Amino acid sequence: MLRMCEKFSDHVQIFVDQTKSGDPSLDGVACSQCHLIKQVDRAKHPPEPKYEIGGKTLYGPYKDFVQNLAHQSMELSLFQKSDLCLNCHQSVPSATNLGKANDLLGNWDQSRAVRSGKECQTCHMPQQVGESANGEKKRTIANHSFPGRIGKLRQEAAKLDVQTKVDGDTTTVTVKVQSLVPHNLPATHPAWATVVLNLDIKGKNLKTVFSDKRVYGRTYLDAKGQPTIFDFEAVKVAEDTVLKPEETREESFTFPTPKDTKTFDVEVGLNYGPLTGPASFLQRVEAESSQGSQDPVFQSIEILKRAENIPVGK
Repeated sequence: MLRMCEKFSDHVQIFVDQTKSGDPSLDGVACSQCHLIKQVDRAKHPPEPKYEIGGKTLYGPYKDFVQNLAHQSMELSLFQKSDLCLNCHQSVPSATNLGKANDLLGNWDQSRAVRSGKECQTCHMPQQVGESANGEKKRTIANHSFPGRIGKLRQEAAKLDVQTKVDGDTTTVTVKVQSLVPHNLPATHPAWATVVLNLDIKGKNLKTVFSDKRVYGRTYLDAKGQPTIFDFEAVKVAEDTVLKPEETREESFTFPTPKDTKTFDVEVGLNYGPLTGPASFLQRVEAESSQGSQDPVFQSIEILKRAENIPVGK
């Protein structure tokens, strides 16, 4: 499971220290960052992981783990619970005055999904046939690609209901955006991620005659009162428009009814917005990505789309 199997015991403390410091430069976000966790303290905010130090044991969810020469393995029920995910995914920007209300997930533990017995792993680590480590015999394991923003799971994240009312020279489009996920949407990095609702009205010859949008996300300010996307600079939440767990948000758009046409098209799309930030930051991300500017993080990613043709009337 680890690249330096023969030196695992020598690196355990390094892995632990780097994970706690938020700078896992040696191993990146890889096996050790999760599989060294033995317990999660939910009383802390964000929840605090407790690590096994000084041993050669990696923990996981299965009794039938595969023996290997790199480390010992042990089944732990924690790996089938959402608690395991919280120490990273419920983290807040480092400024303490942002407070608990600024968590990334929202009231996820009160959602219908959780009440029905679902855990984070249900959607984001579904079962598949594969191998936990290179060369291992294939068996039923949890998917470690963590589907979400990228992958088909995003198409199940929301519903759109679109109603168009033409009233003479004025038209109103009402869009109900229903989040179907048991956590905030978006819920990745505290400031980078946005979900965008786009409206495009196309009139004669499919020419766009009106466009508007709504952005769901958070805006942070630094100590100088300037917007920042960096969690280590954030001291205040200036705006919070994220969709709360399983929330339905109603948006209204009013515009002049298209002229010189018998019908017009209403196109509504819900998308994950591309990464934004200072040019130097974007250039660094591009340089470190194996796909460069083609990395999906730089692209608008469609969640779902609705289109309808509306008669103007006489």
